Amino acid sequence: MPFDSPTLTVRRVTDQSWEVLEPLTYRGRRDTFVVPVGFRTDFASVPRVAVWLFPRFGRYTLAAVLHDWLTDVGIAAGAVSARDADGLFRRVMRELGVPPVRRWLMWCGVRWSALANPVRRPGWWLDVPRLLGLSVLAAPLVVPPAAVIAVALGAYTAVEAVVSRLVAGEGGRQDRGLRL
Repeated sequence: MPFDSPTLTVRRVTDQSWEVLEPLTYRGRRDTFVVPVGFRTDFASVPRVAVWLFPRFGRYTLAAVLHDWLTDVGIAAGAVSARDADGLFRRVMRELGVPPVRRWLMWCGVRWSALANPVRRPGWWLDVPRLLGLSVLAAPLVVPPAAVIAVALGAYTAVEAVVSRLVAGEGGRQDRGLRL
């Protein structure tokens, strides 16, 4: 087990954010990384259209929390490069028993997101051949369901906005439920 403990202790801070309550220690081949108490994570940072394939937590949760810390703190501290942080994410998922297709697709996700982040972008181009190849192979499996979900999420958002305006237009009355 690459982590000192297989247990992650967190408390919810917001709908999308959790705070680490006990240190999470990863011991790699050469380095040891400690995610400290108080660090905030969102577990796996997965776009809503892909949550059907990659839930925000799973067998890879410890790897995702470590990756969040490496990209938020480790890069800035000079402990790792962005490329190394993403590679560690993939390696740690392997060590945790995450199946190969899932870990490689999750690696693709974090590498694509690095392109949009100036701090994580250095060295990105080195992974382009592998990233493009894997993305092209995965696209027929991932894009069609994600497109349907994107349309459904858009429709839901529109309905939610209309209903919220209607409810607010009732003079601020709240849904009071059933009176007995």
